[in-house]
Amino acid sequence: MAEGKKGKGGAEPKRKEDLLEEVLSQVKKKFGEEAILNLGESISAESLTGIETISTGSIGIDYITGIGGLPRGRVVEIFGPEGSGKTTLALQVIAQAQRKGGFAAFIDAEHAMDRVYASALGVVPERLFLVQPDSGDQALEILDMLVRGKGGERAGPFDVIVVDSVAALVPRAELEGQMGDAQIGLQARLMSQALRKLTANIGRSRSLVIFLNQIRMKVATGYGSFGPSETTTGGYALKFYASMRIELKPAIPLKHGQEHYGRRIKVKVVKNKLAPPFRTCEVDLIYGKGTSRVTEIINYGEQLGIIERTGSWYSYEGRSLGQGRQTVERRLLNEPELMSELESKVVSALWEKGEKLELAASTGD
Repeated sequence: MAEGKKGKGGAEPKRKEDLLEEVLSQVKKKFGEEAILNLGESISAESLTGIETISTGSIGIDYITGIGGLPRGRVVEIFGPEGSGKTTLALQVIAQAQRKGGFAAFIDAEHAMDRVYASALGVVPERLFLVQPDSGDQALEILDMLVRGKGGERAGPFDVIVVDSVAALVPRAELEGQMGDAQIGLQARLMSQALRKLTANIGRSRSLVIFLNQIRMKVATGYGSFGPSETTTGGYALKFYASMRIELKPAIPLKHGQEHYGRRIKVKVVKNKLAPPFRTCEVDLIYGKGTSRVTEIINYGEQLGIIERTGSWYSYEGRSLGQGRQTVERRLLNEPELMSELESKVVSALWEKGEKLELAASTGD
């Protein structure tokens, strides 16, 4: 019978399991217990079944993210043209985090924060901290400090940090330069350098960091300029480092008679590292109030068969809800228990049916 192979000096070679233990012990001793984790044992069930999220305040948007909201410990980019509801959506996320006792920071690079509007969306001013930086460099330095917390502790104090907006993150060198000086690529380099450093810190802190961004027309590059004619500001770094990118596009205006009271917004998850991308929905953005949750309950409830409609009459489990959408909306707003019951059933049914449901807001009666 042949003898097993021997190592140097005739000693028996170490088993893989023993070598593994030695290597793991060295790594943990030098870098800490959580530097390397066993996927089957050390990571929590939450990490395996679904990352911790914060709701957007919209049933439809939470659904199309595939994880029930925006992910903590990640970078999310929300982009779209002016008036598409970017800031509104970010403030709704802040309000949702605050309802669970969280704190938020708003880095207002545009210097355009509307405190009254934020309060109308449910934001608690005492739990929101406002930063109005002098330059893009300063904004990103402060962001890094907010994410790290005191002494680089693993969990930072802020649940949500919003940067409004990437386009307003003007590099210090550009601010200090002369008008007309060529400043090609300064902002893109600033974003690239900052995100390389920030991403790991954000992951450790469990903070949700939202960058709001605008779109610009691409400069023609010849040969017919194939591909999208629009792009976001700040270079490619944010597109790469973001775990989720959400595009907002204004659709039709909403009005009663001749009075405009809101706008329908098309929402698309164009990048998603945590669930299938390219899911879409439509939400109604009501001026001064944010996305209409009651409209979503009626729209999705009807599509899912929870709410029945005969002509202009709506009913639920044999009970009449009223005639006409506006009547039903008023009733649900005046009866929070009924609205909560319907919402719970709609959300449960929505996730059960999955991708088979077409999420498009109803155009009304």
